[in-house]
Amino acid sequence: MMDRTFLDLLYADAPREAYDDLLAQLGADAADQHALALQVRERLARHRGREAEMSALYDTANDLTAIRDLDTILAAIVRRARQLLHADMTYLSLNDEADGASYMKVTDGALTPEFRRLRLPLGTGLLGLVAQSGEPYFTEDYQADSRFVHRDFIDSAVAGEKIRAILGVPLVVEGRVIGALLAVHRTVRPFPPGEVTLLTSFAAHAAVALENARLFDQAREAVVSADLANELLRARSESVERAAQSHDRLTDVLLDGGGATGIADVLAEVLGGRVSVYDEGLRPLAGAGDQPAGLATAIEQARRTGRSVEVTPGTYVAVAAAGDEPLGTLVVRGAPLEQAERRTLERGAIVTALVLLFARTEAEAEERVRGELLTDLVAARDADLDRLRERARRQGAALDRPSVVAVAHLDGLDLHRAARTAGQLAGERHGLAAVHDGHVVVLAPGEDARELGEVLRARTSDALTTVGVAGPASGPGAVAATYREARRCVDTLRTLGRSGEVSDPAGLGVTRLLLGTSGPDDLADFVDRVLGPLLRWDAERGGSLVATLEAWFAAGGSLRGTGEVLHVHANTVGQRLERVGRLLGEDWRQPNRALDLQMALRVHRMRGQERS
Repeated sequence: MMDRTFLDLLYADAPREAYDDLLAQLGADAADQHALALQVRERLARHRGREAEMSALYDTANDLTAIRDLDTILAAIVRRARQLLHADMTYLSLNDEADGASYMKVTDGALTPEFRRLRLPLGTGLLGLVAQSGEPYFTEDYQADSRFVHRDFIDSAVAGEKIRAILGVPLVVEGRVIGALLAVHRTVRPFPPGEVTLLTSFAAHAAVALENARLFDQAREAVVSADLANELLRARSESVERAAQSHDRLTDVLLDGGGATGIADVLAEVLGGRVSVYDEGLRPLAGAGDQPAGLATAIEQARRTGRSVEVTPGTYVAVAAAGDEPLGTLVVRGAPLEQAERRTLERGAIVTALVLLFARTEAEAEERVRGELLTDLVAARDADLDRLRERARRQGAALDRPSVVAVAHLDGLDLHRAARTAGQLAGERHGLAAVHDGHVVVLAPGEDARELGEVLRARTSDALTTVGVAGPASGPGAVAATYREARRCVDTLRTLGRSGEVSDPAGLGVTRLLLGTSGPDDLADFVDRVLGPLLRWDAERGGSLVATLEAWFAAGGSLRGTGEVLHVHANTVGQRLERVGRLLGEDWRQPNRALDLQMALRVHRMRGQERS
C-alpha cells in the first residue's frame, strides 16, 4: 500500500477517502501533491459530465433530423434527461386546453400504472402550475411544500411513486405553453442551476420535435386536398429537409467546437444573409459589430415570445437563451426569410445558447482555478514564492511586476455575477480575480491603484460598489499585506458612511487605522459624545464653536493664528473658547480629551463631506 501514488489513485478513479488515506501515510510533505491530485480528480469529473451532456444533446439533435415517430422521440428525450440528471424518474405532459388539464404523454422510471394515466387540472400540483404558468418550478420536498395546490388523488399518486424532490420546466411552441417536462427524485434534495438549465435545453428539443410533428401532420393533410396541396407538401418537405440539413451542420459546429463564428458562417450560407452574434452584453462575438436600430426592443420581444422577430424588412433577431437566462443574440440581415427559414434561425439560437453555455462553464472552471491562486496569495497560505509564480504563469498572470489590489464591497449585485465581471477585467490586465471573505478582489499589474478601483466600480455600475485600493505590491510575497491595506480602506469607507466611493490609504489618513472595524452607529455615538454640546449650540444659535475649535487645534493653540484663519479678532476667539470650556468642561485641553476632540472633529468633517 505504501508504494501507491496519487497518480495510481487517479488512474483507478479511486474515491476521495483513498486520497486522504494515502496522505495520512505519506505525511505532511505530500500535502501539495494531495491537493493537486484532488483538483485533477475534480476536473476529470467535470469533463466526464460535460461529455455526457454533449453526447445526450447530440443524440437528441440527430433524432430530430429524421423525426417520424413522435412518441419514440419524446421517449428518448425523457430517457436521456433522466440519465443525464441522474433522476429517479422523468416524465413529459401535454396540455388539454378544452379539458383544462395536463396529461401524461410519456414517462421513464415510473413504478405504478396509476401515475402513467395521471391527469392534473391546470394550476394544481407542481406539474399543473408549470403547465399553466409557463415558468420553471422546483421543490426539495413536494410532500411538505405548501406553495402548490394539493389534491388527494395527486398526493396519492405521488406517494405511490415515493416522490420527494421535483423539478419542472415548460414546453413552449409558438409562444404558447403546451405542456411540461419534469425530473424527480425519491429523496429530499435541492436542484442546482445547472440541472435547471440542462432540463430546459431538453424541453426545447422536445418542443422542436412537437413542432416538426405538427408540420408533418399539416403536410399530410394537404396532400389529400388537391394538387395545390401537393405542391405545398413538396415545398414544405424541401424546407424541412433543408432545416434538417442545417440542423445537422449546426450540430457538427457544436461538437467540433466551432463556436459563435462557426454558427454564424453556417447560418449565413443557409439563410443567404449576413449573420452577427452578440454576447449577453451585446458585445460582438462573430460577424459585423454594428447593431441595427431597435435591437433592444426586438430582443425583449424575442425573449417574451421565444421566437425570432423582424426588426426591419430583411433584418431578423433571435435570442440564444437557457431557460429564462439570455446568453446571446443572433441578427440576420440582407434576406427575407420564410417561416421555415426563421425556424432554422431559432434553432441556430438554441445551438448558440449551448455553445455559450459550455463556454461559460469552461470559463467558470478557469476562474475557480485563478480565484484559488488569488485566495492563496491574499491569505498568505503558500509561502513557496517560486511555486506561486509558476501557478500564476500557467494562468497567464504576472506576479513579478508591481501590482495593485482592489477590494470591492457590493450592494445590489449577485457576487457570482460580480466575480465574472471582475474576472473579465483581470483577464484583460493579465491579473487575477476572486471572491474572498464576501468581497470581490482584483490583483492586476500596474502602479495606479485608484484607476483600477474606478474601473472596477464602473464595470459594476448596477450595484452600489465601495472600493478600497492599495499598492503597488512588489512580488507575490507582498500581496497579502497590500490586500489587508485595501480591505481596511473599504471597511473605513463603509464605517464613515461613504459607500459608493473609491479610496486608497492616502485618501483616508489615520482614520483607516482606527475605524476599520467600527460601525456607523458607533461613529455617530462617538461624535455625539465628544462634540454633542458644541454641535447643538451651533445648530440652535447659528454659532461657530466647532469651526473655532478645529481652527484652534490646527493653529497649534494660538489665539492670533486661529483668528487669522477665521478672520476674527483674537479676543473673539478667546470668548468662543471660554464658551467651549463651559459646554465641555474646563479639562477639554488635557491631552486625552484633546485627542478625542481632534478625532471627533476629523470624523465629523469627513462624514460631512460625504453628505455634501
